[in-house]
Amino acid sequence: MAASQRLRVLLDGTPLLGERTGVGRYTSSLAEELASRVDVDIRVVAFTLRGWRALRSVLPHEVWARGLPVSARLLRRCWLRSSAPPIELFAGFCDVVHGTNFVQAPALRAGGVLTVHDLAFLDAPEHLPISDAALPQLVRRSAGRADVVCTPTRAVAERVAERLGVPEDRLRVTPLGVDAAWFTARPPGDGLRGRLALPSTYLLFVGADGPRKGLDVLLAAHASRTELPPLVIAGPGVSTVGGRVIRTGYLPDVDVRSVVAGAGALVLPSRDEGFGLPVLEALACNVPVVCTDVPALREVAGEQATLVPFGDTEALAEAMVLALDTPPSSEVLAARRAHAAGFTWRRCAEATVAAYRDAAGIR
Repeated sequence: MAASQRLRVLLDGTPLLGERTGVGRYTSSLAEELASRVDVDIRVVAFTLRGWRALRSVLPHEVWARGLPVSARLLRRCWLRSSAPPIELFAGFCDVVHGTNFVQAPALRAGGVLTVHDLAFLDAPEHLPISDAALPQLVRRSAGRADVVCTPTRAVAERVAERLGVPEDRLRVTPLGVDAAWFTARPPGDGLRGRLALPSTYLLFVGADGPRKGLDVLLAAHASRTELPPLVIAGPGVSTVGGRVIRTGYLPDVDVRSVVAGAGALVLPSRDEGFGLPVLEALACNVPVVCTDVPALREVAGEQATLVPFGDTEALAEAMVLALDTPPSSEVLAARRAHAAGFTWRRCAEATVAAYRDAAGIR
């Protein structure tokens, strides 16, 4: 295939269905950037029998989308044991198949690109739902099947090399981006503030709860300092109002941006992260960030966040107090936004297309 020809890329769009997670936001933003390029022709497939038509409402105009006539569960069982059935059987021929969500579909002729966002599934397999019990084995097989493995940070790339045995020459780091809307986000208006029962000043955690997110540590640290304002937890789950901890439940992107922009500080107390996009999004809003001193967050935050050891409730509580009590200088404010602005979805797409060309054997 000549380098001047458009790359035909088949993208796993399953993460775009349902409530949008971090992987879903990555897949959506990447798809939008790829659709705007003249050197790539993308098609999107959802590994599901039902609900796939919703793809058409969340993808750029005229992007081809379809589901599969076989259940995802059955396909995973087959792909765990063999390289059949190949994805072309359902979706037609292409140059590259991109597994955006840990699983690489086998192909007859297409190059394979797999994105591994983190290794939480290996670190705590006991916390996986029963339906994903075979995920560690499936991801290992997918990593071996892919021609190129993408990771959001160098920290994850190093762990993928160590834990999954992927050679360095097959790894590519494709950092995520910050949507432009974050740089113009404004604090919540009276309507949203009233609907979510937001106080005038609050600390904020954004994301799904889970063993590696350290929410128990955050709750303990917050409870230890009565002078701290209420803690708002924005993410999937039951919403509750009142008291010193407010849970908003799942919020659409436009509301999340406002809630972040209005926070006194964003706190991410994770034991481990693959990237930590909320850190950059908060910095784009000029909101101070307190997060744990773990490799991926250290890499992404640069010098623009206060880092604390994971599990140290006293250090976390003190960092939250200081974040609220220390007025930032104009230089600090400018540095935060400049750092966040260095991460764009266009750069993510450029690095990903380079991975596609490597996988397809195009130089």
